[in-house]
Amino acid sequence: MFEKYFKLKENGTNVRTEVIAGITTFLTMAYILAVNPGILSATGMDANALFTSTALAAIVGTLVMALWAKLPFALAPGMGLNAFFAFSVVLGMGYSWQFALTAVLIEGIIFIFLTVFNIREAIVDAIPKSIKTAISAGIGLFIAFIGLQNAGIIVNNDATLVHLGNITTGSALLALIGLVVTSVLIIKKVKGDLLIGIIVTALIGIPMGITQMKGFASLPPSIEPIFFKFDFSQLFTFDMMIVVFTFLFVDIFDTLGTLVGVSSKAKMLDKDGKIPNAKKAFMADAVGTTVGAMIGTSTVTTYVESAAGVSEGGRTGLTALVTALCFAAALFFAPLFIAIPGAATAPALILVGLFMLSPIKELDLSDYSESIPAFICILAMPLAYSIAEGITLGVLSYVLINLLAGNFKKLSIPMYILAVLFVLKYIFI
Repeated sequence: MFEKYFKLKENGTNVRTEVIAGITTFLTMAYILAVNPGILSATGMDANALFTSTALAAIVGTLVMALWAKLPFALAPGMGLNAFFAFSVVLGMGYSWQFALTAVLIEGIIFIFLTVFNIREAIVDAIPKSIKTAISAGIGLFIAFIGLQNAGIIVNNDATLVHLGNITTGSALLALIGLVVTSVLIIKKVKGDLLIGIIVTALIGIPMGITQMKGFASLPPSIEPIFFKFDFSQLFTFDMMIVVFTFLFVDIFDTLGTLVGVSSKAKMLDKDGKIPNAKKAFMADAVGTTVGAMIGTSTVTTYVESAAGVSEGGRTGLTALVTALCFAAALFFAPLFIAIPGAATAPALILVGLFMLSPIKELDLSDYSESIPAFICILAMPLAYSIAEGITLGVLSYVLINLLAGNFKKLSIPMYILAVLFVLKYIFI
């Protein structure tokens, strides 16, 4: 049944590989079940209800990706977007969380229309191949940086922005132990190396007091306190327009970057650099966001941690289906999944960062009209802590450099349009 529906042999994979890949993807992104409620509850939303809505939104979006787009990518409420929801819209601008949920709903509906009319797909097709290659490498550095932060290996420093944490104790030490263990598994070509590495690291964390079990199973809390809670009283205000546009912009290019970057790493892009079933993949994102708003959570987006599953060999929607089933199980086994610390998943993220760098070999570094914008894109993603900003600066620099250098044939009308929109975004947002 799986072979017929997902065409496993045609994609060079099998059920076992896809299952391991799906579980690995879930374990690397399961932190969202704890982090998203923590961030959004700062607005006054019910934290217990947010746990359930976070899992349900991930299930819905990932199932659409699995069963319709048939791609190995998972979705969940996006990091960064949830912070904008809580700290900018609600706590910063002073609006209610119901107002913010309304903005997310509008964004999701607009996304559906943009996807139906192929606008999002046209944006992907307009981006030059060198920038698409850079996106994969940039995401690699970004996801490795996230892993280093999650483990406390890299910490904040007011003087230098970042600093090496205390690596001789606690989470940072555990992550380094896990990094060595997982590296050896990869070198020895052990099947399921990343997943085994996460589990072994989590187990080592028990005697260290870092992996803390607080139960095994529980019933999911009700979402009634946040279900379908919208505020349409300020629907046509300027602030609503700004909030909706910001959600739109970040989600479009975060999702675009993840799909292009991970597809490039998996060698799933066709000869023209296009993503297979891109329209369906974007629709999964749009449906996930719309449903997510209805059940009470912030914008749903495709997760960069999907790269962990792809690195395990995941190539079809069966990987995403397994991830969705894991989120469904997590509804009833929340204490078990949430017990896996960031230090245990950090080694997988760091090493996936290495794997994501491989497409950089296709970039001609001697052609500076291509390599300079690509380098800016790669550099901006981890340093600006945003996939969207990396793409924005990469595209802007590509257009400006080639325009001033007289390389007009390299620039298409959609590229000029994107560049103008990006400039307007920086001026007004």
